[in-house]
This record gives sequence, structure tokens and C-alpha cells, in this order.
Amino acid sequence: MTDEILFQHENTVVKNCSSGSASPIPTSKSGLDVLWRVKVPECDCVLAVKIVEMQPAQVKPPISPELLNQIDVRVGTILSVTDVANSDKLIALEVSFGDHKRSVLAGMKRERANPREIEGKQALFVVNLTPRKMAGMVSEGTLFDIGYLDGIAPVLAIPETRVPDGTRAG
Repeated sequence: MTDEILFQHENTVVKNCSSGSASPIPTSKSGLDVLWRVKVPECDCVLAVKIVEMQPAQVKPPISPELLNQIDVRVGTILSVTDVANSDKLIALEVSFGDHKRSVLAGMKRERANPREIEGKQALFVVNLTPRKMAGMVSEGTLFDIGYLDGIAPVLAIPETRVPDGTRAG
């Protein structure tokens, strides 16, 4: 299979299909929900993709620039993704930060059909959190993802172009 985008609407993307078609499904329902029928020839199936316009959450209370500067956000390359055996949510990421590597646990197991698809990608991580033991393993940071808290399919927070591992955000 190729990494061709079959269907895209705003932030919803169906990909990894070498061919196919997408068309709206007529609905009598009013509102912002839109259903699309996506034909995927490789599996001889049709997926219904529901697109929901998200209402942004309220902005959190203000914090000082000094507090923000205490958070160490860096770019890392995800070298490998492995299953965390004692968890139905967690995967373990081995991440390169240039001068060192860390293990970061992320609750992505159910968010993606193939969590290993993020191997080799750069993403943003908080690296100065106290290490935390989860499901018998230690996490040495936190992966930034976008969307989970708003109930939409999460995506990685990534740099626009490749930068050296360990590059700070701020």
C-alpha cells in the first residue's frame, strides 16, 4: 500500500489506500455533522467517516512567562514504538534527543490502527517532568499530541521541517 491520501476534509484524513473514492452520504439530519462514504478497494469495504465541527474549549487561566519558561519542550525523533504488555492504552516510545535517548510512554494504543506508523517522525515532548512509573515501566517525558482532549482523532505536534533532535521550543 502507498501513503496516498484517499480522503481529506479539514483535519480528518483517510490514507494508506492505493485507490478509492469518497462521496457525501445524504442525511436528513440538520446540524454540523457530515457523513462521508469512503470506498476502500483493498479491503472491499466502505467506511463511514463522521466529521464533527469541534467547539474550542475555554482558555485556561493566565500563567506568568516565568512559569512557562520552566517547561522544557524539545523536539525528538521517535526511534521505535513497542507495546506495553500490562496496559491496554500505553505504548513505549524510544526517543532520540540528540545527545541522549529516553523512554516515553504514551496512551496511543487505541488511537491508531498501527502505532508504529509514527516511527522515524519528529515530535514535541516535555522532557523535564519527574519520571513516572506506569504499567511496570518508567516514562521519562510526555509526548505532545493535538486533539485527544477535544475528542478528535489525535495527531502529533511536529516541527514544520526537520530540525536537530533536542531543539528547544519556546
